[in-house]
Amino acid sequence: MKKLIARKLLEIKAVFLSPHKPFTWASGIKSPVYCDNRLILTAPEVRDIVERAIADTVKKEYPDCEILMGTSTAGIAHAAICGHLTGLPMGYVRSGAKDHGRANQIEGRLEKGQKTVVIEDLISTGGSVIEVVKALRDAGADVLGVVSIFTYNMKKGLDNLAANGIRNVSLTDFDTVAETAVEMDYIRQDDKGRLIAFRNNPSDESWIHGGEQ
Repeated sequence: MKKLIARKLLEIKAVFLSPHKPFTWASGIKSPVYCDNRLILTAPEVRDIVERAIADTVKKEYPDCEILMGTSTAGIAHAAICGHLTGLPMGYVRSGAKDHGRANQIEGRLEKGQKTVVIEDLISTGGSVIEVVKALRDAGADVLGVVSIFTYNMKKGLDNLAANGIRNVSLTDFDTVAETAVEMDYIRQDDKGRLIAFRNNPSDESWIHGGEQ
């Protein structure tokens, strides 16, 4: 499944690799990869594969799940489609409480103790999904874990999730995408090394020059 999802994300450029002309993230970090999983929603064939994979992963990894919660905003559509496929209720968690109405941060009916799985599109350092899980736990939810479409497998992200007691299962990951991209002749074998060097230490830009300072 990991390789199939990786191939499909590369085909529709939901994951776009550019090891020789890096992107600049909002944090200022230079990156050889740009991920926009919103493109999945506009590619019906790929969308069907991804959403069924999310649903199958929820059922396999979290069989006791009682409700799905999408992250705002990218995880909402995926949680809704997964909810439809599994017959599970869903809601979503805002990045912050509304400043009007009932001032909700969590949208949808969530009962205390309800076994919850969070649906996220991608995970890098894990900061956003950790905040979502904290909000759900504060509301009394029993958060079983997370299902994400793509994870960078960065050490910082893995450490952050572990420190907060959060389990994440991703459909695919950075290493699988890099390997699949070589097999597809999307990038060269030596470019894969650059990608992994970035993944290992995003703040070290020596990968841009092929590992040379």
